Amino acid sequence: MTAQRAAAAPPPEQHFACTGCGKCCHGWLPLTVADAFANAGRFPLALVWTSVSESSQAFDLTVQLGTAVRISKRQRVAVLIAPTAYLPPSFPCPALSPENRCTIQAEKPLRCRTMPFYPYRRAADQADLLVPRKGWACDISTTAPLVYQQRKIVERDDFDAERAALLAQAPLLRSYADTTLKHYPSVLARLIKAAQNPATGQFIVGFSSFLRQQKMHDPITFAQAQHPLLLAFAEKAATSPTLATYHRYYQESATELAWFANAKPS
Repeated sequence: MTAQRAAAAPPPEQHFACTGCGKCCHGWLPLTVADAFANAGRFPLALVWTSVSESSQAFDLTVQLGTAVRISKRQRVAVLIAPTAYLPPSFPCPALSPENRCTIQAEKPLRCRTMPFYPYRRAADQADLLVPRKGWACDISTTAPLVYQQRKIVERDDFDAERAALLAQAPLLRSYADTTLKHYPSVLARLIKAAQNPATGQFIVGFSSFLRQQKMHDPITFAQAQHPLLLAFAEKAATSPTLATYHRYYQESATELAWFANAKPS
């Protein structure tokens, strides 16, 4: 019987610098609630629900940032709800210039500021995130700044700021999850299905139910900015059969937001 190979230990120190290739500025972008509302006129938004099993090492942190839900007598899952710029992987960030430069550098979301680190993970579990994906041009040579040493983030102000924002919004999203799962059996059914498929464990919900429950932001202003953007992205996604899922979501979400968008401010 062949002995199982031990996992390779991460290097004691890692360097990283962005070269502005723009490759990471495509597809989904998790946002804080505040960043989602601030960018309602820029990003087509969705709420991404992610189920994490109790056996996962991410369970405890996910409960802190989200909530825990008992889906059967014997099964409890952690649930993270992340407002997300919901873009196909082939679509660049709407704020990315043709030269692959960020056009909102001064006001970019916390998620962009923290890259390549990810506060949904423990700070000690970030090493693999510093390895560029295929086709990315990140500089990880020794001439780039030292960013990770002995499983610790060297300069962690942005990481801590995003983590603090996620923790601060957790009670709001927890309350939203509790109410939604109580009154919308279809969402609970989707969560149970996601929990049965750990490989993905995710599903998408529109913002309309969240708008009805939260009191921190003006739902009408949000909808009036988001509604025409969703229609525009639905038109873009309609050109390719491979984007049918996105096209359908944009259309359905726009329909759900139509009442808010047409309502008059109080």
